[in-house]
Parts: sequence; structure tokens; C-alpha cells
Amino acid sequence: MASDFKLTRPVEFHETDTAGIVHFSNFFRYMEACETAFFRALGLVPFSSQPENLYGWPRVRARCDYHAPLRFGDTVEIHLYVKEIRTRSITYFFRFRKVGPPGVKPEPVARGEITAVCATLDRTTGQIVSRPILPGILAKLREAPKSTWAR
Repeated sequence: MASDFKLTRPVEFHETDTAGIVHFSNFFRYMEACETAFFRALGLVPFSSQPENLYGWPRVRARCDYHAPLRFGDTVEIHLYVKEIRTRSITYFFRFRKVGPPGVKPEPVARGEITAVCATLDRTTGQIVSRPILPGILAKLREAPKSTWAR
């Protein structure tokens, strides 16, 4: 895995509003896409529907602060950093930068944060309940390169 986890992608037309600027809600989609890519890079999946090992990661907190617009055709880097791992949750910090031509420093455009709780379905009540992060997942998250940990 790379020492600094990032996902780079173009801004698509359908992600923009009538002014050609990325709609604010798409930053949350970008964060989730980056989280999924991070899980895959660690050899993990973000959910399991296997009856004996059912889990997912519902969000309990999400925020994004915007500093500059992204527009259709721009290229955006989404950097993911692990901010905190608890027994049942993980918090990620994200940094968004617009990538320019070679030799031009990327421009900061937004910062975000998501806290997700490891959860399962209680089969007797039908309720979603938190559960401890599975040991195999926890080990891989803790093995992630230190540069993916927020400072």
C-alpha cells in the first residue's frame, strides 16, 4: 500500500450544479469512495452480508468544510487519514485538493471528517446495533502506514 493513501479522480458533469461547481453533497460521496478504496488497499471489504459475520459501517458523524470550488473537468485528490480507532468506531479525516498541471502545487479545496461505527443486525429485534470491530479488520487498520494516521 502507498505510504500516503489518496484517491485521485476527475470531476464528472453529473456531480456539478448549473454553475458547473461540484454540489456540496458529492464531497461526502468522494469521502466514501476513498474509504472504500482504502479498505480494498488493505485487503478488506467495507461490509459483509454473510449470516455468520454480518457487519457494516453506518455513519454517526459527517462534516465537510469548503474552501474553494471544484468544477467539471477538474482533477481532485482525496487524501484519507485515520484520526482515531476506538473499540467500535473509526474516525477518518479527509483533505481535498485540486490537481493542476505538472509543476503547479495542488490547491486545497475542502476538509472533511467521518465517524463510522461497526454495526450488525440484531436478529431478534431487527435493530442495528454496534459491535466491536472484528480483530482481523482492527489488525489491518492498525497496520496501515503511519502516514495515513492524522497528526
